[in-house]
Parts: sequence; C-alpha cells; structure tokens
Amino acid sequence: MKKAKVGNGDSQVPNIIAQGTSIKGDIKSNGDFRIDGLLVGTIVASGRIVIGETGEVQGDVTCQNVDVSGKVAGNFTIEELTMLKKTSRFDGKIATARLAIESGALFTGECFMGNTNSTNGNQK
Repeated sequence: MKKAKVGNGDSQVPNIIAQGTSIKGDIKSNGDFRIDGLLVGTIVASGRIVIGETGEVQGDVTCQNVDVSGKVAGNFTIEELTMLKKTSRFDGKIATARLAIESGALFTGECFMGNTNSTNGNQK
C-alpha cells in the first residue's frame, strides 16, 4: 500500500491543529497542513491545506490547494484548486485557478479566477 505524502517538507511529520486547540498567530509551512481547531492569523503553505468540519480560520490562507469543510472568515490565494465542501461556511475573497462548490456550502464574498500570482485577491 502506498503511503500518502503528508507533512512539512522532507520531514513528513504531519502538521495538524487538532480539535479543541486554538492558535493566534501566523503559520508558514513547507508542506501540507490540516486544521481541525481554531486559527486566528494567516497561514502560508507550499502544499495542500485541509480545514476540517470542526476547523475554523479567521485570517488569510495562501497555498497550492485547499479543501474546506469548516468555517473561514478571510481571504484565499490558491494556486490551483479551491474546494468548498457541503458543510463549509466561507466569508471573504477567493483568488484561485479553479473553484468547486458542493451543494449546501455557504459562500459570501468575491471570487477571482485565473492566474493568482497577478491578482492576489485584488480586482484590477
């Protein structure tokens, strides 16, 4: 069985904010990240960020791909795919190459699609 590549760069140690954990501050990761608790601040990751059903982010998210099942109040700058699952609640701006929204998801805000390097969430 092939193991999924998870973690922070070469160390492959999983990066998780567990349910019941709250962090206030900014996070930078060279790999993937999962949030099941509360993050108040920005997160920048070179890989994929997953915001679980119990996860909440109050701040900006920058990464390659993001899957949201929880709550977000902030802005996304996503290089590839933004996925809002049916349990997600999003309030803010999204700059992404591709966007998928499942039936039942709540999205309040603006979306800019295309090259995220040139938009950075700002309309020109």
